[in-house]
Amino acid sequence: MPAAREMPKHPAFRTLLLGAGPQMQCGVGQFTLRLGEALEKLAPGETTSLTLTRTEGSIAAIWRATNSADNVVCNFPIVAWKRVILRPLVALAFARLRRRRAILVLHEWASLHWLRRITYVPALLLANHIVMFSPLVRQELACDSVIGWTAERCVMAPLPPNIDAPATTADSDLRRRLAAARKEGRLLVGHFGSIYPAKQPNALLRICAQLKQRGANPLMVYVGSFIRGMDRVEEEFHARAAELGVADDVMVTGFVASDAELFGLFGEIDAFCYPLDEGLTARRSSVLTGAQSGRPVVVTAPADAGELAHHPRFRELIARGAIVLVARGAGDEAYADAILAAVKSTPARIPFDFAGWWRDTAEAIRALLTP
Repeated sequence: MPAAREMPKHPAFRTLLLGAGPQMQCGVGQFTLRLGEALEKLAPGETTSLTLTRTEGSIAAIWRATNSADNVVCNFPIVAWKRVILRPLVALAFARLRRRRAILVLHEWASLHWLRRITYVPALLLANHIVMFSPLVRQELACDSVIGWTAERCVMAPLPPNIDAPATTADSDLRRRLAAARKEGRLLVGHFGSIYPAKQPNALLRICAQLKQRGANPLMVYVGSFIRGMDRVEEEFHARAAELGVADDVMVTGFVASDAELFGLFGEIDAFCYPLDEGLTARRSSVLTGAQSGRPVVVTAPADAGELAHHPRFRELIARGAIVLVARGAGDEAYADAILAAVKSTPARIPFDFAGWWRDTAEAIRALLTP
């Protein structure tokens, strides 16, 4: 997309999208880039971007850019939340000062560290609309004793997957190791995405122990890496694996450099599994990425029947068996049963319309823009 222009007499663009530029390869950065591309496809020439980093996006540039568009869209956080806190808030404040429409895209709430939530409060106050992807997250915000009233500004949008399955996959040492394990008769159960407490990584270890007890010879493959934080997630994970006697039945890949290599690994997985305490929510893009591989995804059922009501594509994956739901509160045995049954099933393969998923999201956000 073109860079923000000098201050025009009248807005030159319908939408200004705040981001961190193509160099930001994290999930947040990639989401912002794809959203900009999807908005541009809907209406070529209507969207521009402003890069905000520690070295780019001066106050003067923000002032000019917010005057160049009718709407300012900010996907929070712009980058890792401690690096660039004030600049997106300044941009949203300038947007309101100039009577532009400010739209905040917010993925999480209660699961965020309380210090991080504090930095988000000004953005919630400044936003005309708050785009969310999960009714559960909207309810979390509504229950906040300080800022809960802003939930009245929330609008639901369908979340698309962040990673597009490439036409061809790449070989790697990791893929060859997984292929060798399959040849040895091992059942490869995958878990994709960053490893942190909210995704219950240790619960999958118990399921591994259950499968091992049944003689299924499992290998739990965590495709991702541990998030560094103040807690001891990695140490506790390995300690729990040793305690359950499955330390040799677990593989953590660490960061995978390319999508081609990533889907090369997915091609060796028999099934994915996500035992989630909160149940499946519409914001779980890691579940959608796994579903793109064509491998069955076993996951805990949503806590609320209306969690996916706004997301017909997500519901379709469940209806045709690409995503297999396990009742909330079910034991490890139920997950083991679901995995073993899923790997024997052959759900209908339907092309994954990646562009269509993003078009749905862009259309939901575009509907909020000033005409």
